[in-house]
Amino acid sequence: MNKYIIFLSAIIFLFCGCELDERPVTSADKNAIFSSEDGLKAYSISFYDMFPSATSQAIVEQSLVDYGATNTLGGFILRNSYSENNSSGWNWSALRNVNYFIANCTSPAVSESVRNNYIGLARYFRAMFYYDKVRRFGDVPWVDRPLEPKDEEILYGSRDSRELVMEKVYEDLIFAAENITRSTDAAQSSLVTKWAAYALASRVALFEGTFRKYHNLNLPTSSEEWLIRAADAAKAVMEHSGKSLHDNYRELFTSDDPPSSETILAIASDASLNVKHGANWRWTSETFGTGLNLIRPYIATYLQKDGSPYTTRPGWEYEDFYEEFQDRDLRLHATLRHPGYTREGKRTLPVFGGYARLGYQPIKLSVDATVGDDKNESTHALQLIRYGEVLLNYAEAKAELGTLTDADWAMTIGALRARAGITGGLEMKPTTIDTYLQETYYPDISDPVILEIRRERATELIFEGFRFDDLRRWKRGDLFKMTWTGMYISDVNKPLDVDHDGVDDVIYYTDASGLESAEDQSNNPNLYRVQVSKDPGAEIIQVHEAGDGQGYYLAWYTNNESKKVWGPKQYFFPVPVGALNNNPNLEQNPGWENGATNDGN
Repeated sequence: MNKYIIFLSAIIFLFCGCELDERPVTSADKNAIFSSEDGLKAYSISFYDMFPSATSQAIVEQSLVDYGATNTLGGFILRNSYSENNSSGWNWSALRNVNYFIANCTSPAVSESVRNNYIGLARYFRAMFYYDKVRRFGDVPWVDRPLEPKDEEILYGSRDSRELVMEKVYEDLIFAAENITRSTDAAQSSLVTKWAAYALASRVALFEGTFRKYHNLNLPTSSEEWLIRAADAAKAVMEHSGKSLHDNYRELFTSDDPPSSETILAIASDASLNVKHGANWRWTSETFGTGLNLIRPYIATYLQKDGSPYTTRPGWEYEDFYEEFQDRDLRLHATLRHPGYTREGKRTLPVFGGYARLGYQPIKLSVDATVGDDKNESTHALQLIRYGEVLLNYAEAKAELGTLTDADWAMTIGALRARAGITGGLEMKPTTIDTYLQETYYPDISDPVILEIRRERATELIFEGFRFDDLRRWKRGDLFKMTWTGMYISDVNKPLDVDHDGVDDVIYYTDASGLESAEDQSNNPNLYRVQVSKDPGAEIIQVHEAGDGQGYYLAWYTNNESKKVWGPKQYFFPVPVGALNNNPNLEQNPGWENGATNDGN
């Protein structure tokens, strides 16, 4: 079926207009399209172009996250570098295509149930479109029909309220869930099913419910109502879809055919059709991409295997690369190059000083073969929606409502942790607070259940495109300013065996004499050599004292700490200046008026 999608995507240009008031250009007779199920199916394939490309999905979290250090600061969090003049995302062409289909899918030659199936599919994509717009801009114009040039009142209208738009989004998703007839897609999970609609409804409702809870929007529909919707939609998937957790977490992200037990929707590639992507290239090249490394404060949130916080382990602050991976949540090993990691049968360390500036090199969305490391040759599928997320949505919605039971905990958070090799705390909700997690990430949260669910969400969904929105809906955007500190090392100017295999791996040296001295002591002439500086203003990798005279932490870009910025207005993006110029009735988001930049205010 994936080949069918790729082939039929060539007909998209027959139907898609460029903007809200442009007629779809078609060389086919409209009646031939809308008077048969085959015609509806052919048209509906064009909707799938609204999904991101595989490469785009692979790098969706290579910037604008709190837990990662990148080559350079992203524009949105780099002081005075973002405004209405370089904002984007105010594009409506995809909406025109969907609305045109819905308006014309009326032929009595096709049964009502068949028409509703395809209208449901169209409304799924319209909901997805508007969810993206609301997350980005807040209030946006609601348009549910194809517009003509004469529709000036709408074309040049103001933005509709978030309340109206999100209610329409929810209506679209419920209609889709109740009318899409496809319930399974064993062939690469690349087609939208009714369970994809329910799952997306749970995602949307959780976002909206928590955004309304933690932000003062003064909207009629309460946060509680949205959280109930989130839990109900997730429960529908949990009880009726037949989905379950796949037993191997890493296989979810490295398989050409994603495990159907857990995958609800994925972006599939096909080598036989030369449809490939650049995930490996982006996650192994230190220059082609952002070079994202995880930071140690985030690494410290991964639990120990017994379910206790890592930061309760005596001496955790001074554990080296090998030690900190021992007896930990197995997702840490599935996310990063770790001691004992192999590629094509060879033990493979992080590229210290290269990609692994801070020592923590991701592997979650790249495969262990090297064929795609320098070209677009990757063919593994990229997850869009999976059952693991649905469990998290359910748990968080119920916890925010204050109705999560021990049984709920066990079948959601407990199940996810059990898959990750964790043995403790699986059956009952936590009753004590992890003070490290609270103080470092969520100081305003005193409920241990909500704290642990947020930990679990960050661990389970890392790199899948959720973190930026999660921090914004929780009103924790200030975390984007976290200091980029990395791996602990015991010393500089000495060879270090960081994976404890008896062979030296890396020298972090401060000057030529330090390097020479370390090389004289080393048992490995092929180890990594990385120049560092103790100067916090240096523009190379730095080393910061770990305290008590016990070694150092690697650090990156701390000379630019003052340039990181987050202010209240950054919970929404500015409307692009071009849209404002075209429509004088559009208002700019607060704080972004008249070319104002991301200045922290």
